[in-house]
Amino acid sequence: MAKILGIDLGTTNSLAAVWDNGKSVLVPNAFGEYLTPSVVSVDEEGTVYVGKTAKQRLASYPGQTASLFKRFMGTGKQYRLGQKTYLPEELSALVLRKLKEDAEKFLGESVEEAVISVPAYFNDIARNATKRAGAIAGLKVERIINEPSAAALACQNFRQQEDATILVFDFGGGTLDVSLVECFDNIIEIKAVSGDNQLGGQDFDNALAAHFLRSFKIDPENLTWETKAIIRSSAERCKKELTESKTAEMVVNSPQICEKITISRKDLVTICADLFQKMGKPVKRVLMDGKISTDMIDDIVLVGGSCKMPIVRQYLEHILQRKDIETMNPDQMIALGVGVSAGIKERDEEIKDMILTDICPFSLGVNVVNETNPDKKLTSFIIERNSPLPISKEQIYVNSWDGQTCMRFGIYQGEAMYVEDNILLGEIKMSIPPRPKHTVECRVRFTYDINGVLEVNAYIPMTNEEKQMVIVNKELNMSKTQIEEKLKEFSQIKIDPAQDEENHYLMAWGERLFMQCDGEMKEEIMRKMHGYEHVIKTDPYSAGKARKYLTVFLTCVESMLDHYLNWDEKEINMGSWYEDEGDAEMDEFFKKWDEEDL
Repeated sequence: MAKILGIDLGTTNSLAAVWDNGKSVLVPNAFGEYLTPSVVSVDEEGTVYVGKTAKQRLASYPGQTASLFKRFMGTGKQYRLGQKTYLPEELSALVLRKLKEDAEKFLGESVEEAVISVPAYFNDIARNATKRAGAIAGLKVERIINEPSAAALACQNFRQQEDATILVFDFGGGTLDVSLVECFDNIIEIKAVSGDNQLGGQDFDNALAAHFLRSFKIDPENLTWETKAIIRSSAERCKKELTESKTAEMVVNSPQICEKITISRKDLVTICADLFQKMGKPVKRVLMDGKISTDMIDDIVLVGGSCKMPIVRQYLEHILQRKDIETMNPDQMIALGVGVSAGIKERDEEIKDMILTDICPFSLGVNVVNETNPDKKLTSFIIERNSPLPISKEQIYVNSWDGQTCMRFGIYQGEAMYVEDNILLGEIKMSIPPRPKHTVECRVRFTYDINGVLEVNAYIPMTNEEKQMVIVNKELNMSKTQIEEKLKEFSQIKIDPAQDEENHYLMAWGERLFMQCDGEMKEEIMRKMHGYEHVIKTDPYSAGKARKYLTVFLTCVESMLDHYLNWDEKEINMGSWYEDEGDAEMDEFFKKWDEEDL
């Protein structure tokens, strides 16, 4: 049987895994790394860059680069890159296509099917958009798995605990999911989930960037896109440094701003106070829905890259009153779990007996008449949140007034009393004979499966009329023909070839540093980059050595920029710094490719 690819399609980074030789195995990308940034960039010639190279282009080409698009899956938001506009699922399709190509290279065979993880709190529209992204990328996607469910699957696969209750706190770059899981025998049962699709590590970056601007009374409206990108990048580095140290410098060196500020972990708590408050709500909700207290939980497991921040763990220790919180391979846990799910779907002999039961993260229902306030229709819930999947439930509704000739059922997702505060997924209309009120019945059945597909069935016993529909977003849904057309269109998009990827990554890195430097160092970066371009074009046998030398040089420049404002000396000859501290062999290598010779 062909391999099924397990994909953790993340807001910040994406990973892929396969089930192989009795375990979940991560798939390396062209750089030999497992994390592929969920970033897409397009250059002037229409070449598409996905991943690490695209992330480097965020600062130098912000208008041609998109990130964080997962947060808007299924919303209709558009991104203009180059000469084209893309929906979030189309950008996600480019990321999926890159992961597919990396997997095919790693496995030495074609990959046609995938299991993709999504935030537990993704609504049906976002889940359908994720499936469309897979189809556009050339992948058959039958199974969608909730991210915390995947994390629980990986956790249980590693530990092989016979009986345990686990709280999984999944905090990624763009979303937060919390789930309560019970494990017994070979069964993993999700008991309750909650979360926030608009809360993640990127929000900490935004908060630090906003604090930096407030500290120096800088109006962001007066800044260029390039400067804003540099500030965000500096904020991200500061946040990561606070993972290892109690204090960090946020340094911004651009043509518009040359300032620094010291941030402590305590400062970060104050700056991001509202984010911590939002973080605690899903935890409390899961405990309430699961009807469980913290002392009844056997393990508390943190996954997701943002859980690396020590203050996240400290905050959870505070609200849960527990000190035994464990962080398990936060960047890779979900991908490893999706790899296990792929093995289950393949019916691999070593894992086929493992059963994962999932739940419906949102309540589902229809609108009904509000007799006390007819202008505000009420929600009648048919499937309540945290119901085990698959599930099928029926409710009976009657006509509301004499002579009524049709019954309209809006299909809603959410927890609000009034339908206007929930998400409209679709509508079904039933014709009925004109009769006195409360005398015509309509039976409405919701069937929701483990892949997140909602089927609605309405039946009028009096007339024997029946209608069925699968709920989709009418505005964004694509027919099979349209998906095939998109697949053909996207297959023709010129994506940066794997063999050129590292070269383009280095050039994008150099361009970003060039923007941040001035004087002699600016000239030095240009000279090294021109020399490198010349080497890879004219002397391919020396390309490996040139790549190594340029990487060392750019690393030195990056380090210098990080500490630039901390130096006591105000006037610094950057060229002299490089000559004194640089690699003499590297300088000699590039010397023959000096600017006047090109």
